[in-house]
Amino acid sequence: TADSKETTTVVVTIMVTSMIAFAFSLITSRQREQLLVLATKDPLTGAGNRRGLDAKLTEIVNTFNRSGAQSSLILLDLDHFKKVNDIHGHAVGDQILKRITEIINLRIRVTDSIYRVGGEEFIVVLEGADLHKAVHLAEQLRTLVDANELVPDHAVTISLGVAELKSGENANDWLHRADEALYRAKDAGRNSTSASA
Repeated sequence: TADSKETTTVVVTIMVTSMIAFAFSLITSRQREQLLVLATKDPLTGAGNRRGLDAKLTEIVNTFNRSGAQSSLILLDLDHFKKVNDIHGHAVGDQILKRITEIINLRIRVTDSIYRVGGEEFIVVLEGADLHKAVHLAEQLRTLVDANELVPDHAVTISLGVAELKSGENANDWLHRADEALYRAKDAGRNSTSASA
C-alpha cells in the first residue's frame, strides 16, 4: 500500500541520514584528535612540545596549590650537540634525538612525561616525585645515555638540572630554577647532574 511505502521510505531515509551523521561525527572526532596531537607533540621525536609542557605545568602547579602534591622536573640538554651535527650531519643528529627520547621513555614511569622544548633540550615532568627521587632518576638517565654508543667513535652525553616545585612558585619560577641547575651542571664539566635545593 501507499502508506507502507511512505513509511518504508521515511525509515530508510532516517537510517541513511543517521549513518551519514555517525560517519561524519567519527571523522570529525578523529580529525580533532589528530589536531590535538599535532598541537601538543614534537613531530620528530613524538615527545610533547612546549605547548603541551605549558599545559602540564599549569595543571601541576594548580594541583600543588590545592593539595601540596610533590612534583619535580628534570631539564636535560645534549652536550656539544652542534659538534655532532657538524661532524655527522643533521640526519644523524635527528636519529640521536629520537634515540634519546626512546631511552628516556623506556626508563620513566607511565605517570611521568617528556617534552622537547628546544633543539636538543628536553624536560621530564615527574608527578609525585620529590627532589631526591628526581635526582636519582636524572643520574640513571645520564648513565644510560653515556653507556649507549649513539654515534660510533663519538661520546654523546647529557647535562641535567633538577628542581622540585616549591610553595609560592609558578611554572616559570620552577623552570628557571631547573635551568639554573642545568647551567651549573654544564659549568661543572658537562655529563653531570645538578639539583636546585
